[in-house]
Amino acid sequence: MSDRFDLAAAVWVRAGDSEDGYVEIARLPDGGAAMRSSRDPVTTLFFTKGEWDAFTGGVQDGEFDV
Repeated sequence: MSDRFDLAAAVWVRAGDSEDGYVEIARLPDGGAAMRSSRDPVTTLFFTKGEWDAFTGGVQDGEFDV
């Protein structure tokens, strides 16, 4: 998916806001997600729908110390 996804056209949503930077998330057409740092917007991580669902489910269940 990452080779066919137009990052320039992505709608990026900020997670938090800080002088130190923040994380941005864009939903992919297949239900997955792309994630990048405001400090390094060129480097992008891509997650399948299953990976993203597992991650967000873990956050909702309190599996991570955030």
